[in-house]
This record gives sequence, C-alpha cells and structure tokens, in this order.
Amino acid sequence: MLACYNRSMPDSFDGLASDMPALTSASPSIVTPESLYALKFPSDPQLSPDGSRVAFVLTRIEDEHADTPGEDEESAPRYRSRIQLSEGGAARDLTSGAGRDSSPRWSPDGSSLAFLSDRSTAPGTQGKPQVFLLPLSGGEAQQLTRFKNGVSNVAFSPDGRYLSFLSRGDAEDKRGAKGEARALTSLRYRFNGVGMLPPSPAALYLHDLSSGETKLWHAPEHDISDYAWRPQPGGGVLFVSSLSEQDAAFWRQEVFELPLEGTPRQLTHWAASIGHLTPHPDGVRFAGIGRPANTLNTEDSHVFLFSASGEGQRLDSAWDFPAGNIVAGDLHVGSFTDRPTWADEQTLSLLYTVGGSAGLFDVRLDGTVSPRQHDPERVMAAFSMNAHGLAHISESVTQPTEVYLNGERVTDHAAHLPFAPVTATRIAFTNELGEGEGWVLLPTGTAPAPALLNIHGGPHTAYGHGFMHEFQLYAAAGYGVCYSNPRGSVGYGQAWSEDIQGRWGSIDMADLLAFFDACLTQLPRLDAARTGVMGGSYGGFMTNWITSQTDRFQVAVTDRSICNLLSFGGTSDIGMRFWDDELGGNFHRRADAAKLWDMSPLQFVEQVRTPTLIIHSLEDLRCPIEQGEQWFAALQLHGVPSRFVRFPEEDHELSRSGRPDRRVRRLQEYLDWVGAYLK
Repeated sequence: MLACYNRSMPDSFDGLASDMPALTSASPSIVTPESLYALKFPSDPQLSPDGSRVAFVLTRIEDEHADTPGEDEESAPRYRSRIQLSEGGAARDLTSGAGRDSSPRWSPDGSSLAFLSDRSTAPGTQGKPQVFLLPLSGGEAQQLTRFKNGVSNVAFSPDGRYLSFLSRGDAEDKRGAKGEARALTSLRYRFNGVGMLPPSPAALYLHDLSSGETKLWHAPEHDISDYAWRPQPGGGVLFVSSLSEQDAAFWRQEVFELPLEGTPRQLTHWAASIGHLTPHPDGVRFAGIGRPANTLNTEDSHVFLFSASGEGQRLDSAWDFPAGNIVAGDLHVGSFTDRPTWADEQTLSLLYTVGGSAGLFDVRLDGTVSPRQHDPERVMAAFSMNAHGLAHISESVTQPTEVYLNGERVTDHAAHLPFAPVTATRIAFTNELGEGEGWVLLPTGTAPAPALLNIHGGPHTAYGHGFMHEFQLYAAAGYGVCYSNPRGSVGYGQAWSEDIQGRWGSIDMADLLAFFDACLTQLPRLDAARTGVMGGSYGGFMTNWITSQTDRFQVAVTDRSICNLLSFGGTSDIGMRFWDDELGGNFHRRADAAKLWDMSPLQFVEQVRTPTLIIHSLEDLRCPIEQGEQWFAALQLHGVPSRFVRFPEEDHELSRSGRPDRRVRRLQEYLDWVGAYLK
C-alpha cells in the first residue's frame, strides 16, 4: 500500500541524549508542533509465560538541550528506547542507556528476557542491534552476538534451548560506498526504508544457550519475511520466502519448513502474500494471514488454515472485515506485534479492523467469529496472549497509546500530555453501497472555524479512533479537522474496499466531497468560505486530483504525493505490480499509457488555482520525490502559489517515525502555509 517544519525551529540541537525525556516549552493547554517531544511511544507488548508480567518497549524523544539550537546534526533530538516491565502495577525501566533497546522476548520458563540493543562496543558493531540476554533474577545483560550487520527477528525455541534470529552476519555491505557502481540484474533492488537492498538476504542463525555456540542455520536464496517455531521440542521452524526475485517483486510467497537438522522443504503452492505464521498446537497444521493467489491488492487480508500438505482454507469466510489493525495513528513508533495466537486447539485469536476501530476476535475452526475484546470506539494496536492472560496496547481519539496487562492499565501517558485532547464528532454520508462515516475535531470555543479535509493514504487503510497528535494540533490552532473513510478504505467489507479498483479520482472524490459537505451542513461552526484540503501518499494523490478538478478549496497541502501515474510505475519500489492491482494497467504497456495519463493529476495541472504546499522526502522510494518535483515545477510554470519543502535522509514514513525535529518542522510548515490563506 501507499500507506501507505517550523521555520522558526532549528534543523539541529546542541547536546547529547540524557536519561530523561526532553522537556517541552508547550503550554499545558495548547498543542504545538514541539509538543511531539513530550509524547511517549509504547510498542511490542510481550506477555510472560505465566501471564503475570508484561515487557514492552518504551520510546521517548530525548535531548538535554532542546531549547539551545546548534549546528551539529548529531545533536538533534533522537528516539531512545528502553525495555519496561510491569508485574501488574506501574511499569518500570528494565534496561537503561543512551541507545535503543527493542524486541523483548521471554524465555519459555520466564526466567530471562532476550532483547535487541545497539549498545554494543565491539569493533565494527557499534550502532548495530545485537542479541542480549537478561536474567530476571538479577545481574547484567549478557551480549550474545557481535555481527557487523546486526541482527533482527529474535525468538526462543519452545524448549528454551535455542535463540534464533536473522542476520547478514559479517558480510561486507557496499551499498553506501561512495563512488561504487552497482550492476543490477533483477527487478527488485530497493525498498522504502531500506534503500538499496543488500546483494544477499539475511540468513537464519541458531544460538545454543547451553554451549554458547552460534551457527548458521539456513542461508536462503531470497528474503525470509516471517518465521515461527513449531510448538513441539525439536520441531524446527516454518518460514516465508519467495521462489524467485520476480516472485518477491510481485508479492508471491510460499511457506517452507526447516528442521533443526536438514534442509528446507516447500509446504505450500500459494503464489500470493502470506505472513503472521501461527503453528497449530498439534504441530502439523498452521495458520497465516494473507490473500490467495490471483487476487488483487484490493482484496482484504484474512486468516487461512493450512494442512500438513500445504493446502490453505480460509477460516473467517463468513466474516467481512480485514485481519489486523489498519487504523491510522501517529504514535506508532516501533514494532506493533499482532501475530495470531491459538487460545485452544479450536480457537484462534487475532486483531480485526471493524469500521474505524480494531479489536481482538476469536475465530473457531468451524468458521464462527466472536469478539474477545473489542470496543467500537477504540483501537487495539498490538497484543500478545497465552492461556494465562493478555497484554495489549490500546488507544482512542482522546487517549494516547497505553499498555494493559490482563485488563489493568500499567502506563499513564495520558496524564503527561501537555494538552487536553478534543473529542470527535461522527458524520455520516451515503453512496451507492450504503452509509460511510467520518469524524470532525472541532476547536474549543464558539468562534467560526476554517475546515480542513484530511485524506488518508493507502488507499486501503482507515481513519478512525486512533490517536492523532497531528489532528489535535490543527484543532488547537483553530481549525475544524474533517477526516473520513471513502470507498477504498478498509473495515467496511470487501465491496467497499474494492469498489475503487480502476476508479481512482472518481467515486473516492465523490465520497470525500459528500462527507465534507455533510460536515459543513451539520456543524454550523465550520466556515464554508475558508477551507483546505490535505493528505499524504494516496491522500496526496487525491489532494492533487481534487485541486485539478475544482477550485472550491482556498489552500492545499500535498505530502509524499503522486501526480504522474506513468512515471510512478517505473520508479516506485512497488510500482511493478501496484497499478496492475489498483487500476488494471501499468506503465510498461503501450495500451495502458493513455489510461494512466488520463488518471494523472499532472495532465490537468493547468486547471489548478489552489495555493499548494508540497512536502516530500528525498529517500522516499514508495512515492519517489520526482513526483513532488514534477508537481512543483508544473505549478510554478503556471503561476500557482506553491512552496516545496524537501526533507533529507527521510523516507515515506517521515510523518510517523521520521527524525523528531523534522517531524516538528513538517507540522509547522503545514500550520504556516494553511494559516497564511485561512487566517
């Protein structure tokens, strides 16, 4: 999916990270871009084997001299993360230091915790995540690996004898070498957030905890995107990979089994995306989340049960909601674990997106689906569970992400917010498929408020009951923030998700404007004479499209956008297949060229009159910066007031997990531009 700064703020700050969160100068009652620095970001909740404790990652933005601008880029505010632990009461730090700790994983007996950290001081390993093992009875964490390329995806074997992980070991990585030419012979060679892909994929390693020996277990021909241990001792793992680079580029994957001794064996002939592998307690069958072969990106993901022979059958065939949490929120820094869990031999528990909410549901082998924990006005963003309990992260429009252990909240990040969030008002709209929905955040007070139409990315994601610091910022600045789920959004059934296929810029625009008109009609405080439109990724495409089709908005902000569907196909990391799925054509076929050009905002740029701010990141490989460059150049050539803000060293995730000071600068750019035309 496309999924999907303050001009007065310095580009860098003096000082090194301290052990305390950065202080913010934000007023306790006013949201500012800098109030981002006061937020905390919990992630990756891991329930202990006995269900009595939860370990999780807490990320903070730290800089001891946030109010003293400096010239050193290395002194800019950074994310720092630690492992925290709760035994039913308030959580406490389990690790400390100036680096980033992540991926806590319990030993099967609950006596120790493995985690990843970039604190290694071994030559050549600095800044690279390594595996550490912390005894919970007391003592220091022991460093187990020292690979120059770091490690990822650490897991305990069910008997606690081994730790497994992925790594490229000590192989030389010349991707960043200056002056080095690189010859490419495969279609898939770069990916957003990674950059140029390494010449060889990460291998699976095995660390024997009794002997201390680490050995190469399996060196795959193509990337391993997921793996999971079988439940029986000595059962080895299941893993997901592709049969060729062409298959990987087109999201065609298979499941393989890998014994402790021996070679991998292909289990499935799936030829489609699959992941979140969850072996059944019988040690033979397994579940996975994906979509079957010969379906498009417009198909919602569902859960499938695979037999010993690798045949997959959809478990939730009577349930018309997508698996996983797909609701947007801008506090999701880190890993948000949502692997399904077998509650018993007949019941699989997993997250689903339902409307603008997400919750935990049980799927039985007979196909029935029932809620285990679901609040229609909240989002469960991550969870882990076993027979003894449940740990999860939950949020709402007015409550930031908090960690819960067996129903008890063990963090209190809401109490430390430097502002009071405003609530949302639901607004409905209708189309040929029925009723759609959206929400409005109104500023406090009674004064007329300019109205901002915000459009999400994807297009197959959703707005809803997630916490959005960005939206609270706009409301605090006096704007009415209008956001909705037009057709193409998920959480409203397969027909709603796929109705946009081949029709970008038509029915979705109709839905967005119908919703916006309903907001203006039902909420008289919204000032119909002062309106703006904005969005990122697919939302940026829609912003460009809308301003090329109507001049009803007084201002626009287009973020990591698309304007030229032809050039996108050959430059995006997912462009090889994405337009075939979404629009039924692609850039490399002459017969499709006219169709893609007719759906490109760039063709209609001469009709644009709306002053436009363009935000883009130089290392965005999902919606490459040439899209922003073309839109800016065209607007300038046609005399449209426009401003182009380019962020170095950032990719498609700038607004969600980019460097903190750059996220702040981005928000201030929004406020300055919109304010110049609507205030």
